[in-house]
Amino acid sequence: MSVGEALAQSAPDPGTSGGIVGETHSSIGAPTPWGIGLQPAAGPVKEAIHDFNTLVLWIIIAITIFVTLLLAYAVWRFRESANPTPSRTSHHTMLEVAWTVVPVLILVIIAIPSFRLIYYEDRAREADLTINVQGRQWYWHYAYPDSGDLAFDSRPIPTEELRDGQPRNLAVDEPLVIPVGANVRVLTTGQDVIHSFFVPALGVQKYTIPGRTLETWFRADRPGTFYGQCNQICGTNHWFMPIEVRAVPQAEFQAWLEQAKTKYAAAQPAAPDAARQLAALAPADPTAVATSETRRD
Repeated sequence: MSVGEALAQSAPDPGTSGGIVGETHSSIGAPTPWGIGLQPAAGPVKEAIHDFNTLVLWIIIAITIFVTLLLAYAVWRFRESANPTPSRTSHHTMLEVAWTVVPVLILVIIAIPSFRLIYYEDRAREADLTINVQGRQWYWHYAYPDSGDLAFDSRPIPTEELRDGQPRNLAVDEPLVIPVGANVRVLTTGQDVIHSFFVPALGVQKYTIPGRTLETWFRADRPGTFYGQCNQICGTNHWFMPIEVRAVPQAEFQAWLEQAKTKYAAAQPAAPDAARQLAALAPADPTAVATSETRRD
């Protein structure tokens, strides 16, 4: 449902993103109207997904051609005029073995790279950055544990407030910023119901489940802005949970990080000073404690 919603949105020009795999694209990763194929890869995880998709596609094409030719041959060879007395043969040992063994071999050919891809996507190896992603109804909460208490919410921009170049139902007020070339470990959890952190161009999709922490990773090999959405049916507004990931050079990321620490710290209320609160609650006159206790008795 969310994919269909995304395809119907006002996205960048078809010549700049989406479309058929292998085309020349700009630094925007977003769905395009009438796009064919997967979004262009922006990192190694998506490249691996492309390779697996291509393998399965060619296997499906070969099976489709074989079944079509076999059906056409059966229709022509065993038509009534050419075969007035049909055979009553019901079993053929070699044929039974063949149509059991061949599908099993095909499934093995698909399963081996499939398992490799699953394990490749599962956990980050030598992660350069960790980001905590929490799905909430209906927006995202991001935290950078490697950078202290840096955390912020990311919400969609209303249609009437969109600026030029911002795609409807995809642009957010506070994007997730990452450095180009960094292996980003993503730890997901849910606050209320199950959501799904899904950014097609980066090849990342992971559920955010309340009470559980799941891990995945991705890497952006080129600067750009990559969009995604929650594709889990988490409520009536689940498709209004857009994701915007902005990949920038390392120097620009460090500059953003320093500004973000000040910006988001100012936006959040300061933690109360426990010592000051206890001092305020303590009675100025020690005899007041005894008086209070006497009255309570």
